[in-house]
Amino acid sequence: MRHYPESMNRLIRSFCKLPGIGEKSAERLAMYLLQAPDQEVETLARNISELKKQVNICSTCFSLSDAETCRICRDPSRDARLICVVESPADMVAIEKSGGFKGVYHILQGLLSPMDGIGPSDLRIAELVKRVAAGNTREIIIATATNIEGEATATYIMNQMKPYHTHIKVTRIASGVPMGGELKYIDQVTLKKAMEARYDF
Repeated sequence: MRHYPESMNRLIRSFCKLPGIGEKSAERLAMYLLQAPDQEVETLARNISELKKQVNICSTCFSLSDAETCRICRDPSRDARLICVVESPADMVAIEKSGGFKGVYHILQGLLSPMDGIGPSDLRIAELVKRVAAGNTREIIIATATNIEGEATATYIMNQMKPYHTHIKVTRIASGVPMGGELKYIDQVTLKKAMEARYDF
């Protein structure tokens, strides 16, 4: 990078901090922006700035939103009694693309991982319990990954739901999702089938 002007080097270093972007890719991106029309570069810079200023966390489901509550939580056609519990907004988007679910979501913002120091208080599990305790839920679908952390999180949530088992059903996303698989990398047809084939947990 020492052969570029310092302003170019700074941009390349910034790009290198992005996931999946190595030095060569960063150089290509920087070179592209250098040669792109001013308006395109200004629009990109404005979009990045607005992303940080305008995107918040939904107060109901903890997904990404540009308002106090997200589009899905505001949608009256969604079944608010049916809550799908996922690790991240990316997992929610994956299920939405499959077209196999018409309820609402609860984003945990992570999975239990004692080795990494992530416990129940670090996730949005207490908020899920509050939603269920409000009495408007008929089913919780646990759609965490099928790796060790995902299974541990699912088991913990199931145990937290025991006091409410008389009036809610707890299910686990089922067939079609391979062990160790992450939802954001599963194809849409497989996700739809898994959602339809969920089982009691």
